[in-house]
Amino acid sequence: MRLLVSWARDFVDVTASAGEIAETLGVRGFEVASVEDLPEGDGIIDFEVTANRPDCLSVLGLAREIAAAYDLQVRPPSFSPGSRVELAAVPSGESDQVEVTVEDGALCPRYAAAVADIVKTATPAWMTKRLEAAGVRPISPLVDITNYVLMELGQPMHAFDLDRLGGRALRIRRARSGERITTLDKVDRALDTDMLVIADAARPQAVAGVMGGASSEVSSETRRIVFESACFEPSSVRKTSKRLGLKTEASARFERGADINASVTALHRAVALLHQVRGGQNVGAIVDRYPSPRGARTLGLRRTRLASLLGMRVPDRDVERILRALGLSVSPAPDGWTVLAPTFRVDLLREVDLIEEVGRHHGFDALEAAFPPMTEPAAPPERRIVRDRLARRVLTAAGLTEAVTFGFIEAKAALPFAESESLVGVSNPLSAKFDTLRPSLLPGVVDAVAHNRRHGRRDVALFEIGARFTNAEGETSGVAIVWTGAAVEHWSAAVREVDFYDVKGCVERLGEAFDLRLRFEAAAFRFLVPGQSAAVFDGAVPLGAVGGLAPFVAEARGAPRGDGIFVAELTLDRVLAAGGRSSVRVRAIPRHPFVVRDLSIVVADALQAEIIRGTIQRAAASGRAPLVAVTFFDRYRGQGLPVDSVSLSVRLTFQSPDRTLADAEVQDTFDRVVSALAAEHGAVQR
Repeated sequence: MRLLVSWARDFVDVTASAGEIAETLGVRGFEVASVEDLPEGDGIIDFEVTANRPDCLSVLGLAREIAAAYDLQVRPPSFSPGSRVELAAVPSGESDQVEVTVEDGALCPRYAAAVADIVKTATPAWMTKRLEAAGVRPISPLVDITNYVLMELGQPMHAFDLDRLGGRALRIRRARSGERITTLDKVDRALDTDMLVIADAARPQAVAGVMGGASSEVSSETRRIVFESACFEPSSVRKTSKRLGLKTEASARFERGADINASVTALHRAVALLHQVRGGQNVGAIVDRYPSPRGARTLGLRRTRLASLLGMRVPDRDVERILRALGLSVSPAPDGWTVLAPTFRVDLLREVDLIEEVGRHHGFDALEAAFPPMTEPAAPPERRIVRDRLARRVLTAAGLTEAVTFGFIEAKAALPFAESESLVGVSNPLSAKFDTLRPSLLPGVVDAVAHNRRHGRRDVALFEIGARFTNAEGETSGVAIVWTGAAVEHWSAAVREVDFYDVKGCVERLGEAFDLRLRFEAAAFRFLVPGQSAAVFDGAVPLGAVGGLAPFVAEARGAPRGDGIFVAELTLDRVLAAGGRSSVRVRAIPRHPFVVRDLSIVVADALQAEIIRGTIQRAAASGRAPLVAVTFFDRYRGQGLPVDSVSLSVRLTFQSPDRTLADAEVQDTFDRVVSALAAEHGAVQR
């Protein structure tokens, strides 16, 4: 919002220069050269207005902020002759010039209209200069008047050519099936039945709260107009604007929440300006359809709560001064104040909102450096937050870097990871590249790998924790891992390329952290390389997948085809349900030595290592020496071995918690393992 300081002085007698006002309000920059012949001390301040403050999208709204900062009074628009912002005294009632009917009061709680006869004139220089300073291009006197009221009071308005309205009627209704409208930007647009329109007796003439229609546009031939000033339900305007891809100054205000009680005030101001520029004369009364009037919102503000939340005591006189300067009514109450928040402050809903206003204008720099009082222990963090923190800590310790990617992706990027019927589309995407909610975290992190590769970084190890969306399961939380290039370097070992077992090791680290009984089974996934993919289970509960990324997926996302990219993805919601089976277990460090035996066997190439591990553990359970660890440390396939066979080397670690093991005990268990492997899998010891 661009504010011409001399315009704000119509509402508040501030003598400070534009630079001083900008500094006081915390605005970093201002300019004085955008408009010629500005008087000394004048200038344009560019405000970045947050979405919850639609009242500041106007000169009057920013004048209230200036008044609060300089302890001044605001002159509201009035009928008083001495006011610099004068309003025309036009009575409200019925009009014999136009018929106004509101058919959908839920989407249009107030609609006001006024008819005026028009004569040809030119926009005066003072008005065009102010509009240009606000970043608005002057067009014609009638359009300029509506834009002037928009910028001054924050109330969007529109002017219809009355003689081009069918039946001289305005009907505020939802669009009918198949209706279309050509808007003022000359674009033909299809309307949905959820959209609110302003129609005449036959067809739509404007998209409510967004843009008028070309068929009733005012022109040099216009002799009679209807000024429109209304209030529309914010969510309706927001959805319509998004669906039509049409963003206007009007929609920006309506979708945030316009002041319902400013509609008629804006009409009075428009009629007064019409008289002032000698552009016409109003005809008849203002038609005001306002069946359910809304008043100020009553809020309570407690001294103790104000002091507790801000961490400092603000004098009563300062509290009252700040709130009154912002346009609020303040009266004493036993424990503080009763405050009436006017309808233009749509953001003031709770006591804490009033406290924020007081703190903001009193100055957060006045806060004392002190610890806040603790009246009760903090609530324990939500379990999902603890889960995500633990996963983040484990993966960071494993050498990975966290990534944050978009929740919207393009449909073709999502198809390798979910069925087309399971994809959740976006009805109003920002572009074709963001038309689908991601069913998996992998497309985003793979894109991040491709981006790093294009910028010369070969070794990339990333993870992301976030939400996925499918029609079948709704929203779920997951963690994705992607790793390519060199494995984590260590001074004691040569650099090597990352492989399946590195990513599998990250998954196993997560399993240990969450107390899961992880199990890996060979499985086929469209997005993984056949023979380098596995499904991850906790017992019988499926958790996700791990493996090499299929080359066609990598190539489609812009990653080099020949590079080995290994990925994994787990569903964290299932991790939370499955993990934490027991409390933290603590045991003493064993005092007795362990015994290590290495075993090399030849087995079928198709036999999974997990099956062999299970056979070894079952056989050892009946032996005399406790088996505490099974580690696969070598795999050989080639010369000297039968076709479709492989040599596996396994390290078995035996240890007893209460005695030193004898060689006979270890040999007994070792022999049982060898016999079981031979009997169940035809294993031959080498």
